[in-house]
Amino acid sequence: MTHTTDPASGAGQQSKGAHARSGRAAKGEHTKETRGRGGKGLHRRKFLSGMAGVGFGVVGAAGVGFSLLTGGNNSKASAATEATGTLNIPDLLETTTTDGTTTYTLTAKTGTSEVISGVTSTTAGYNGSYLGPTMKWTKGDTVLLNITNTLGDDTTVHFHGAHIPPKMDGGPQNAFADGETWSPTFEVLDEAKTLWYHPHALGTTAEQVVHGLAGMIIVEDDSDVSAALPSEYGVDDIPIILQCLAVDTSGDIKYEATGYRSSTTTFPVLVNGTNVDSTTLGFTATKTRTRFRVLNASPADIMTVQRGDGGTLTQIATDQGYLTEPTEVTTIRLVAGARAEFVLDLEEAVTLQAVVTTGWIRGGSGTYDFLTVTPEASDTPDDLPSSLNTITRYDTSDFTERTITLGQSGATMLINGSAGTSMDSMAMISTTLDAEEIWTISNATQLEHSFHLHDVPFQLIEINGEEPTGVDLGWFDTYEVVGGGSIKIAMKFTDFTDDTYMYMLHCHLLQHEDEGMMAALMVTES
Repeated sequence: MTHTTDPASGAGQQSKGAHARSGRAAKGEHTKETRGRGGKGLHRRKFLSGMAGVGFGVVGAAGVGFSLLTGGNNSKASAATEATGTLNIPDLLETTTTDGTTTYTLTAKTGTSEVISGVTSTTAGYNGSYLGPTMKWTKGDTVLLNITNTLGDDTTVHFHGAHIPPKMDGGPQNAFADGETWSPTFEVLDEAKTLWYHPHALGTTAEQVVHGLAGMIIVEDDSDVSAALPSEYGVDDIPIILQCLAVDTSGDIKYEATGYRSSTTTFPVLVNGTNVDSTTLGFTATKTRTRFRVLNASPADIMTVQRGDGGTLTQIATDQGYLTEPTEVTTIRLVAGARAEFVLDLEEAVTLQAVVTTGWIRGGSGTYDFLTVTPEASDTPDDLPSSLNTITRYDTSDFTERTITLGQSGATMLINGSAGTSMDSMAMISTTLDAEEIWTISNATQLEHSFHLHDVPFQLIEINGEEPTGVDLGWFDTYEVVGGGSIKIAMKFTDFTDDTYMYMLHCHLLQHEDEGMMAALMVTES
């Protein structure tokens, strides 16, 4: 995809425009945000108990049981990884290349890990007991993924944000049973960006993701901009997977409404699988400039990343790739499923904070010093490229218009009046190859939603009636829709069609997805 336009303004504060109306959703469940700066005294968990406002009492339990992920216990973890105070870097998945195809091998399995200190939780992961290795894809390569399911229940693996054929997308139609291996293959068409992978089966997505089935995907390309940015994995190119989970005192990880409301449930914050409720992890930067790729893999809660000293972060990318230019921001707000990239040029140590905001009926709240980056470098990097990308702003005057309404009926979540709890019951959006469309995503509830579109990236045209600015002029696949608010997005459906397999559009607040807030997208020939 070729994009041409003038660079966006550097005034890219995500607290402006995009989220200016967040506080207006005060009638619903997702409005409290505890912000703050400071040191370890700010590590805290505020339990939002006793809440029964609009939306609190109407969200039901999610999905069916995940047979092997039941019941934590309070025994000490003999095989679990102890927090060491050093940032854990997920392994980079090894590959083999034969006849021009690069093969990746993953096994979805169960295990145990410490989600809260000193307590064993039953967890799941890819090639391990919790989370998964990072995959690197290269634009233009043909990839084959051999993914084996040993979970004891059906699963899928969705490549979140990837522009690939619907038959390979890992949506609900791609579910495969315990003991089976699914082997999708496709050409990587995406330019450089940060994606991730996770389950996407009907009714079990929240349960499987919260137990640890998630991992990062780094897409590389051969552009001059990519060559000028930090790219040595684990050295100056660092993955940060943020999670806020719901866990009771016995270590049982919760995903349903009853578990979230329990008085014994806590909401720990994890970074690359390590609990940071009372620990600030450390990373020694051996290069003056370090690139951070941040993923909010929480089921529901919002993560805002900032510096503890109030300084700026140089954001270089959104969900779907590079911004037009490096943009100074003070905060990066990520709803569930969203990603961003930023760089730091350091002379002194900097502590990164995560401000956690409740996204569902009850959840995280507070500010956490999650990582102190200490420089031990003597190099002098070149200036960042002044231009990272060219992005053509769509002229939507001739685009086909649609309205996608996010609604609810009691405990059931809806899109366009239908509950997507089965392939037959969900609303269907039909379009054609190369169609250009503008959608108004209207939130008819007072609940927080995280709208995600499979297949193609979109541009933001309006956010709660206001034109986007700064980093919101980038490419996205996941974006916040506040209670009573709306966004307008524009996209073009390129490359792939299918008469059988569909893409999905849904709320990436995973409990809402499992409760029906999901629709199907069928792209066919003109």
